[in-house]
Amino acid sequence: MTTTMAVRRGPGDVVLTGAAVLSAFGRGMTALADGLDAGAPAFRPVDRFDVTARRVGVAAAVPGSPALTDELVRVVDEACDEAKLSAAERSGAPLFLALHGDPALARVAEADRRRHSSTAFTAALAATTGLATDLPLGAGIRAYTSACVAASTAVADAAAAIARGELDRVVVAGGYLVDADQFSLFDAGRALSTDGQVRPFSEGRRGLLLGDGVGAVVVESAAAARDRGVPALARLAGWGRAGDAYHPCQPHPEGAGLARAVTAALRRAGIGPEALGYVNAHGSGTAQSDVAEAAALRIALGEHAATVPVSSTKSLHGQALEASGVLELIVTLHALRTGRLPVNAGFLAADEHCPLHLVLDGFTAATPSYALTLNAAFGGANTALLVGSA
Repeated sequence: MTTTMAVRRGPGDVVLTGAAVLSAFGRGMTALADGLDAGAPAFRPVDRFDVTARRVGVAAAVPGSPALTDELVRVVDEACDEAKLSAAERSGAPLFLALHGDPALARVAEADRRRHSSTAFTAALAATTGLATDLPLGAGIRAYTSACVAASTAVADAAAAIARGELDRVVVAGGYLVDADQFSLFDAGRALSTDGQVRPFSEGRRGLLLGDGVGAVVVESAAAARDRGVPALARLAGWGRAGDAYHPCQPHPEGAGLARAVTAALRRAGIGPEALGYVNAHGSGTAQSDVAEAAALRIALGEHAATVPVSSTKSLHGQALEASGVLELIVTLHALRTGRLPVNAGFLAADEHCPLHLVLDGFTAATPSYALTLNAAFGGANTALLVGSA
């Protein structure tokens, strides 16, 4: 049965016109696509910092010690170039940036900390890349630090402002590079997988593993893109956000908030669950989160939750914290445009509490018209972004 839902959106359609990325597979879309298609996880021993005192010594990281600022500048420039933004168009585009914070903050003198706030870091990046720095409060630079939903929240905010006609375009970026501080925090909290793999929705899963992720997308009104003669990579057809209000760390066991976010994204696009061709799940590989997410999909998608292909690519590129939303949006964009749905790696055996149609044994060839990417975070925050063919 085909479901038609009441459309909830502003007066203008929203599209993606540029994207650029760094992942544990390397710099650029080609490296990411090759890694996803190969289906081999990028986890390896950490050599960026000392892990000899840690329970776990594995992450998904590019070789060496890349600098977050440099990588963010590169992806913002590449995304703007793909979107064919002129210098003048850049100067009118706000930057919404998702990050844990200025990497220098923890080690500067107290008197200098204001200069190293997340907002100050975002303003400096906007100035370096030629983006807007003098728009009215709320329409210009914004820093998002809300854990694993930071980047997806930024994308949803950008899309909403564009749909309402308040802005023509926004550059959304996010960055996380595996660092000693966050690594030790997750290790001490016993959240990291002790067998060197992330196994979303699988029996025997033992937790998450961190991974590098830096990405940027240009979110634009369809009318503005047409006026510039720039083709869209995809439509940002819907978005939804909801909170659990359940527990500081644990998700609602029935996935109530995530289900509402998915339903809101579908309703905004005016489509039913049967139109979905792929779900890029949050899929952290932790016991409680995966069960809650599977429950959320059953609530939001009904009988279609058993048939729509699902995978969590955190099993390949790791957990990129605040940058997860933009990295996984770009992964979902790859799946939508190429028809190659990435594998849910690390799978050992079915978990009766996660009865989903997982992509296993290599990528699946498909022709999805719509694909959904999900994120969830500590504090019970949940986001859903729905992309559709251009």
